[in-house]
Amino acid sequence: MTVKPTFTDKKFLITLIFVTSLFAFWGIAISLGDVLNRHFQQVLHVSKAQSGLVQFSIFGAYFIMGVPAGLFMKRFGYKNGVLLGLALFAIGSFLFVPAANAESFTFFRIALFVLGCGLSTLETVAHPFVASLGHQDTSDQRINFAQSFNALGTIIGPLIGSQFIFNGAAEQASVGLDKIKLLYIIIGAVIAVTAFLFAMVKVPAITDVHGVITEGVHAEVAPKPSKKLFQQTHFVWAVIAQLFNVAAQAGTWAFFINYGHDKMGLTDSAASGYMIIFMIMMLAGRFIGTYLMRFIAPNKLLAAFALGNIIMCLLVAQGLGWISFAALFMINFFFSIMFPTIFSLGIKGLGQQTQQASSFISMAVVGGAIFPIIMGKVADHDVATAYYLPIICYTIILLFATKFYKVK
Repeated sequence: MTVKPTFTDKKFLITLIFVTSLFAFWGIAISLGDVLNRHFQQVLHVSKAQSGLVQFSIFGAYFIMGVPAGLFMKRFGYKNGVLLGLALFAIGSFLFVPAANAESFTFFRIALFVLGCGLSTLETVAHPFVASLGHQDTSDQRINFAQSFNALGTIIGPLIGSQFIFNGAAEQASVGLDKIKLLYIIIGAVIAVTAFLFAMVKVPAITDVHGVITEGVHAEVAPKPSKKLFQQTHFVWAVIAQLFNVAAQAGTWAFFINYGHDKMGLTDSAASGYMIIFMIMMLAGRFIGTYLMRFIAPNKLLAAFALGNIIMCLLVAQGLGWISFAALFMINFFFSIMFPTIFSLGIKGLGQQTQQASSFISMAVVGGAIFPIIMGKVADHDVATAYYLPIICYTIILLFATKFYKVK
C-alpha cells in the first residue's frame, strides 16, 4: 500500500510559518502600489498612463533583481536570501520619507524600485524554499497554500489604503503625502522586526530535491538534468506564461479603482473599499483551488481558470454596470491559482537547475512593469475598453496549461 505524502513535516512547521508570512507581506506591498497609483493621480497630478509607472518601478525591479537574487540564494542559502529580501524591503519603505518630503514622483519611483528589489528577492527565494519543506509530490499544494496568504496580504493592502490614505484625504499634496510617509515608516519598522526574528530561527536540515547547497541542508538526492535549462521547453513556456500572467494581474489591479470611479460612479474611497472584496475573491480562489488540486491535475485547473478569465474580461470590457463589475471581481477569483501553479509547473524535474529557473520565472514578473502603461494609454480614453487587452495574456496561459506544461 502506497503511503500518501504529508503536506509537510513537524520539524519544518516554524520555518513554514515564517516563510508563509512573507507571502502576505509582499501581497500588502504590491496591492498598496495599486492604491498609490490612484493617489498619485490626485496629489501629484499625473495621468493614468504616468501613474502606471508605479507598477513599472516595482515590477521592473523584479527583472533587474531576479538573477542576482537567485545567485545569492545558491551561494548563501534560503535563509540568508530571505534576510536580504527583507532588508531591501525595509530600506525601500524608509525611502518614502525623503520622497514625501521632496514631493517628487521620481523619488517615489526610486523608493518603489528598491522596495521591489526586496520583493523580487523574497519571491525568488520563498517559492523553492516552501517547495523544499516536504515531499516534492505535495509541493504544488504547499506553494498554493502559501500564496493564499499572499492573497490575504492583498486584502489588507487596499483596506489600509481605504482607511489610511483615502479616508478624508486632503487636496494638498503635502498633507496627502504625509499620510503615505507615516504608513511606510510603520511598514519598514514591521519588516525590520520580522527580519530580526527570522534571523533567530534555526532552519532544520532539509533533504532538498532542488539541490541548493547551504548550511544545514542536504542535497545528495538532486539529479543533474541532461538538458540545459533553456532546452527545457516546459520551463521556457512557464517563463512566458508568467510574464503574461503578471502583466494581466498588474493591469487589472492598477485600474480597478479607476473602473469603479469612471464606470460605477463610486468615490475613490468607496472603490478602494470594493477592492478589499476584489482581493477576498482571490483569497477564496486560492483556498478553493488548493483543495481542488487534490482531485484535479494542476494544469487542467489552470486551463479552466484561464478560460474563465477570458470570458470575464469580455464582460468587463462591455461596461454593463454591475454585471461587468461582478465579472471584474471574478477575474481575481480565476487569477488566484495562476502565479503559484505556473511557478510550480515550471520548476518540475529541474533538479540542480531549480534555483536558476526560479530566478528567471521571477524575472518574468517584469510583464507587470510594462502592461499597466499600455492599459493606461487605453484607459485614458475608456477604462472598460482597456480590459480587452488581458485576453491576450490569458490565451497564452491557456496554451501553456493545455499543451506546453509537460516535462520532456
